[in-house]
Amino acid sequence: MAADLHCHTKLSDGSVGIEDLIVIAQKSGIDTIAITDHDCLAGTVRGQVIGKRYGVTVIPGVEISAFDFEAGKKVHILSYLADAPNRLEAVCKRISVARKRAGQIMMLKVASRFPITSDFIINHASGSTNLYKQHIMHALMDAGYTEKIFGDLYYALFDASNETNILAPTKYPSVEEVINEIHGAGGIAVLAHPAQFNNFNEIEKYVSMGLDGVEVWHPSADEETITKLSALCKKNKLLLTGGSDFHGIYGQKTVTLGACATPQEHLDKLMGYKAKKKRAERKAEKEAALKIAE
Repeated sequence: MAADLHCHTKLSDGSVGIEDLIVIAQKSGIDTIAITDHDCLAGTVRGQVIGKRYGVTVIPGVEISAFDFEAGKKVHILSYLADAPNRLEAVCKRISVARKRAGQIMMLKVASRFPITSDFIINHASGSTNLYKQHIMHALMDAGYTEKIFGDLYYALFDASNETNILAPTKYPSVEEVINEIHGAGGIAVLAHPAQFNNFNEIEKYVSMGLDGVEVWHPSADEETITKLSALCKKNKLLLTGGSDFHGIYGQKTVTLGACATPQEHLDKLMGYKAKKKRAERKAEKEAALKIAE
């Protein structure tokens, strides 16, 4: 059975709660998912407990925001199966604080342009660990200023190329720092949706930093992109993953859970990756010791 390894909940910028997400997975015949909220690990334990109740395996995950300062691009790194997820709390908290700051600035700008209050906007972020653009847009939609979250008003407010934008700068850690943090927590680092941020040319650079895999199957990737990424992963011996990037009504496109998924063969490789890596390291250590003895 295929697995959806990229799902968001109300804890970040999704519109669906953890239990509802798991029920949707069960009723859709998806027996494995990963909850990968942005810079937030709060749903990991609860997701696994609820998952057992419904017969759905919930893989511990998180999507960490980063920035490639050399390329000038946003980068998202997915962390899976961390042995000590609490070690990722510091970097996640740092990003969350920066995001809160930016969110407050944007919220105040919106409240000054439209006859709505900051409290009205904050109410739409109830249950989330942060304030996201979707929450602001949902408030504006409820106030009657737009019919949808991702429409003309969204791009007027949040597209950097528009003079009317209300964007506030958010400082993210470097890609290398994020990969190191994930490995320090005993996790697997996977580049999320390279087509979304046009990260193709930087993948081999990230491999040199220790990247373990690439999200090949994603709503932003067409067949040509999937073929290209698959070949690149094969060349660099990287893991291949897939996920719908499910956000409920807060997604930029209408996407159902499991619309993009990780085939069983590649799920098995992900689940056995750390054990295989340890075996390879032990073998290399033995070979090095034998050479020294000679």
